[in-house]
Amino acid sequence: MTIQAFPDHDTLSQYAAEHIAALINQKPDALLCLASGDTPIETFRRFVALAKDERVDVSQCTFVGLDEWVGFGPDDAGSCSYYVFRDLFTPLNLRPEQIHVFNAKADDLAAECARIDNLIDSRGGLDLLLVGMGMNGHIALNEPGTPFTLGCHVVELAESTKTVGQKYFTQETTLTQGITLGLRHLTAAHEVILLVSGEKKAPTLRDALRGPVTEQVPASILQKQANAQVWIDEAAGSLLT
Repeated sequence: MTIQAFPDHDTLSQYAAEHIAALINQKPDALLCLASGDTPIETFRRFVALAKDERVDVSQCTFVGLDEWVGFGPDDAGSCSYYVFRDLFTPLNLRPEQIHVFNAKADDLAAECARIDNLIDSRGGLDLLLVGMGMNGHIALNEPGTPFTLGCHVVELAESTKTVGQKYFTQETTLTQGITLGLRHLTAAHEVILLVSGEKKAPTLRDALRGPVTEQVPASILQKQANAQVWIDEAAGSLLT
């Protein structure tokens, strides 16, 4: 694991966008999984700008969705896939066959987990997994206590995740479960990037990177990943020594 700090969120976002573009230019048929949420939005905007300037060609890439609230889909404002379609997939003019997100409205969620597991495993793992970190240290929707060895799975959401998740919706919304990539896919990925921004994440980031490696702090798994890169702004890293 390596840690790199940037002076602010904009600088971090530009660096991340250019890094993703460089990876794709090196491997045009890359398999990527990029998290939704607040932190990567600016990275997505800047990456889309690079694509529109023809500095990267995404026509051969495949994108996998990281997670989703059970019962929600791309057409539901507030869903994870809604934002990644809005901010990334649609502006990039990706073809449907390039996009593989969980159908969190499916009757058989176990089959959805198996479908995404099989896709990733058949490609020898993700070329790039870009994630954020929740206030409770979760990665994707792998909540505290989730075994590091799980692949895709359905999870009961922690109370803090239910509360924070409300910010993505315009009205009070009941969130109970999520469907998510497991941390097995993180450990098997060729490259992992954790983006963390803002002072409010500083205590959790300190616990994840300087505390013990424990399933109670899922992001702590990155300490064991030689190919993991943690990119933070100065505010997020304010408690790190």
